[in-house]
Amino acid sequence: MNITCIQEGETDTLSLKRTLDTGTEEQRQAVQRIIQEVRTNGDEAVRSFTKQFDGVLIEHPLVTEGEMEEAYQRLDKEMVQMVQIIQTAIKHIRTYHERQLTSSWFYHQKDGSMLGQKVTPLDAVGVYVPGGTAAYPSSVLMNVIPALVAGVERIVLVTPPGKDGRLSDAVLAAAKELGISEMYKMGGAQAIAALAYGTESIKPVDKITGPGNIYVALAKREVFGQVDIDMIAGPSEIAVLADETAIAHEVAADLLSQAEHDALASSILVTPSKTLAESVQAEVRKQLDTLPRKSIAAQSIQDHGVIYVTESIDRAVDVVNQLAPEHLEVLTAYPESLLGQIKHAGAIFLGRYSPEPVGDYFAGPNHVLPTNGTARFSSPLGVTDFQKKTSIISYSQEAFETHRESIAAFARLEGLEAHARSIEARKREES
Repeated sequence: MNITCIQEGETDTLSLKRTLDTGTEEQRQAVQRIIQEVRTNGDEAVRSFTKQFDGVLIEHPLVTEGEMEEAYQRLDKEMVQMVQIIQTAIKHIRTYHERQLTSSWFYHQKDGSMLGQKVTPLDAVGVYVPGGTAAYPSSVLMNVIPALVAGVERIVLVTPPGKDGRLSDAVLAAAKELGISEMYKMGGAQAIAALAYGTESIKPVDKITGPGNIYVALAKREVFGQVDIDMIAGPSEIAVLADETAIAHEVAADLLSQAEHDALASSILVTPSKTLAESVQAEVRKQLDTLPRKSIAAQSIQDHGVIYVTESIDRAVDVVNQLAPEHLEVLTAYPESLLGQIKHAGAIFLGRYSPEPVGDYFAGPNHVLPTNGTARFSSPLGVTDFQKKTSIISYSQEAFETHRESIAAFARLEGLEAHARSIEARKREES
């Protein structure tokens, strides 16, 4: 993890941001073939690709209520506290997202016209939960709960099976706890295609959310327009903004919490303290040796880990704003005082008792966040992502006759005569 000094006069730090991985041409073509095959052959294509990529033949991918119940009981028996922990996390996440709810609104004007906006939940949403060799019940909670709060009636989960054809007990238990009744053992681009276009046994959805590998990301990009998607998420990333009061071994542990995700994950420290920078550098090396996922974390730190030393805390904030990181920890003497200066970050964690994993699992805010600098213009997944808005216009006769000539003139300004005639067809009624 190299230390780089950024001088006060330097402004070009855009190279700190990485380009969104759009895959190779071979990967894109492979995803396009999979999607077309699913569109043509439906369930049979999904079964074939599941056998090819996941190594297991799944004749009936729909998860039964009995499978969910058995998984729930096993988890409750083997990890007694885990079910209670999931329930508590659900409570926190639901409480936070309920505050995001927006309602329809209307207002009446003196001329008798009424204008407004009608807010409606989406009819059907598909949630992709990564699986296979790992289990991510937190992905279930973070994608499903805001959809439930928004009022979505049909929520469909898809997740790839393991080599034994089973799904994670934790994922199944989380789904059961949230009342999910439609869940399928399928993953990859074929699952995205099935959600977007439907098959003989799966009705299509209106939006697809949830993270996945490069093939899932490319598939979501391909089906966008047929359905909506949440975002194209890249590898995980964390930036830590710290001053001399930060504790080196805590900063190092936080940086490694993202590095263990993926060899492509990015971990960055930005600080005006050269002493802290050197101490964190040494701590990262030390802590790496004891990590179970050492090889992944070490590769991430080597390729995408960096420490930037600035001349001032204000300059450090500037660097952070140019990075626009997915996760930003602020470990300074008075972290709240910097909040107004920070413009771009997916989620901001203030103080030493708010490390990034608090947000990943438990605090309440969503952990589906913009990556690769897209926090400059994107927001975390939330309730409004599962709602759509419809404009309402109800002009009174008085309002129409007051503005009819102006509207017709505007239409002719744009060369749209039929628009103007639509207005003029409604003859003024004499009182």
